Amino acid sequence: MNCRFPDHLRQATIRIPTDHIMPDSAPALTQIKVVTDPARWSASGVKALLSTSFGDLMYQAQQVHRQHFSANEVQLSTLLSIKTGGCPEDCGYCPQAARYHTGVDNEALMLIDAVVDAARTAKLNGASRFCMGAAWRGPKQRDLEKVAQMVREVKALGLETCATLGMLGKGQAEQLKDAGLDYYNNNLDTDPALYGEIITTREQADRLDTLHKVRTAGIHVCCGGIVGMGETRANRAALIAELANLDPYPESVPINNLVQVKGTPLHGTPELDPFEFVRTIAAARITMPRAMVRLSAGRETMSEQTQALCFLAGANSIFYGEKLLTTANPVADRDRVLFDKLGIRPMEMRDNSSGGG
Repeated sequence: MNCRFPDHLRQATIRIPTDHIMPDSAPALTQIKVVTDPARWSASGVKALLSTSFGDLMYQAQQVHRQHFSANEVQLSTLLSIKTGGCPEDCGYCPQAARYHTGVDNEALMLIDAVVDAARTAKLNGASRFCMGAAWRGPKQRDLEKVAQMVREVKALGLETCATLGMLGKGQAEQLKDAGLDYYNNNLDTDPALYGEIITTREQADRLDTLHKVRTAGIHVCCGGIVGMGETRANRAALIAELANLDPYPESVPINNLVQVKGTPLHGTPELDPFEFVRTIAAARITMPRAMVRLSAGRETMSEQTQALCFLAGANSIFYGEKLLTTANPVADRDRVLFDKLGIRPMEMRDNSSGGG
């Protein structure tokens, strides 16, 4: 099977699953050899994809996106920090780590009624998914029972539910599933080769173990990473390949652009070029065609033009509202104005029975 690509990739070998190939009706580009392995993407193949000329990459991402989603719909999600600060981990990007002096206080777990009120407001503002995040290494059983009740009550409002609570112990994923949790988030963060330079208190294998527990319990997986942490294009390619090679790949893939917070080790890292961020979005869309690709942290500092390119590259979900855990996020009115300019409409809540994100 042939795939059409630009001249500089003529001799490349890229692993492309058979249902991701551009149709024969696509404008003529130089043909290359393709390994049609339905299960694997190589890091080198994703790097070659990221190195494709920008226009050709955007074109392919749009082709793939339109095969699986409405081109002008974006899912609106709201993320609430239900337990802020005091985390014992040492993630170099995170202002909630207790060891860093970032001005983030260690707060108690929110009351259930306050969380439900926030979810109700989110729904009134157009959100279809409500995500609850807690700054824990992993939840204690007494806290998990409270979170499970939050999930039940938020679910009763007619919202999709998502939680990110750290590492899960034996039986905890099943408890969340019984409460009605739709998605569990645990990001891989970065390339395995770079991971130890960013985090030392938790191995990436721990994250994969939690994802296995979540998947086994029948909860959909939300898993992505962070770019702009000083990594190379090869590192970004390895992260995308690792995500795409999860079996199955995540239903939701948040792509975060590092939000630099004074007091964290990564503060002062050179910022990622916006075009490189857009390329990463496009690669996520092409390699995980049925996933919801979410513009997550870092959107506050993106121009309207950069966000528009991200939507063109296949991003079809955003965090919507004033708070994204402990960092700023574009206010809802600004998002509505941008959607009007681009002709984008909010996505209705999806049927998860088919495994969509």
